[in-house]
Amino acid sequence: MQKLAPIALFVYNRPDHTRRTLASLQKNVLASESRLFIFSDGPRTDADMEKINEVRDLAKEVVGFKSVKLIARNENRGLANSIISGVTQLVDEFGKVIVFEDDLITSPYTLEYFNEALTKYENDESVMHIGAYMYGLADKTLPDAFFYRIATSWGWATWARAWKNFEPDIDKLIDQFDKKKIHDFSVEGTMNFWKQIQEFKAGKNNSWAIRWYASIFLKGGLALHPSRSLVHNIGHDGTGVHSNIEHMYGVNIAQKPVKNFPTEIKENQQAHIAIRRFLKNRKGSLMQRGVRLVKQLRIKYAGKK
Repeated sequence: MQKLAPIALFVYNRPDHTRRTLASLQKNVLASESRLFIFSDGPRTDADMEKINEVRDLAKEVVGFKSVKLIARNENRGLANSIISGVTQLVDEFGKVIVFEDDLITSPYTLEYFNEALTKYENDESVMHIGAYMYGLADKTLPDAFFYRIATSWGWATWARAWKNFEPDIDKLIDQFDKKKIHDFSVEGTMNFWKQIQEFKAGKNNSWAIRWYASIFLKGGLALHPSRSLVHNIGHDGTGVHSNIEHMYGVNIAQKPVKNFPTEIKENQQAHIAIRRFLKNRKGSLMQRGVRLVKQLRIKYAGKK
């Protein structure tokens, strides 16, 4: 087996989610041969410290990996700055990295998929990102893995050669977009990616992921994806800083490895049609949207009692 990529896990104050994330990672093929770096951000408020310490105590007891290193920050950097600095640190040292946050359940074959893809496309400059998550697509005839423009952030990997193109300056990114690029970037208007760019500009979000996707898109880069998701996000329960209570992105995790990787480096048009259809219809009818909104408000209200 090739030299394995280090794993970066970013955690904060959710011990239960972190425990489940670590438990699934420990069951991965290649876990025992992989280096795990756990980046623990500092507290936003004093009230966060108890849960942060609980997560750090959990991290100190982790076994099942070649090595485990806890990087505990005293100050609060926020998720975006934590990920940017942590990824930069590891790609500078190792040349590549696999990235997870504290609310992701993985298939036993997720690390294997990442490492095989990192090796296979190491020298293909146009391949800039490897994602492990995929929407619950209706088309079951897609190949095991395919290239597409979107860079998903729920379990991903990259190389130093690609990460050097990350542009954190939102103004520099916006200046490179025209109407056609906005249309294509937003998957023909079916997803709010451009709105996320505008909200970042307005200070309404602090997303590293939308800037990374924009950086890749503007370079004409591609991301590799599995047709059946190797990751499930358990953070859409209202506990996350940047997540709502919703289930439209829930998936059944693939329980078999990805065996076939694309040899042609170009966007898969069959996948484009399937993803566009999913994004266009993901919120359901107006009635379904209304029912979902009422449920979300009820859960949020109950949580405040």
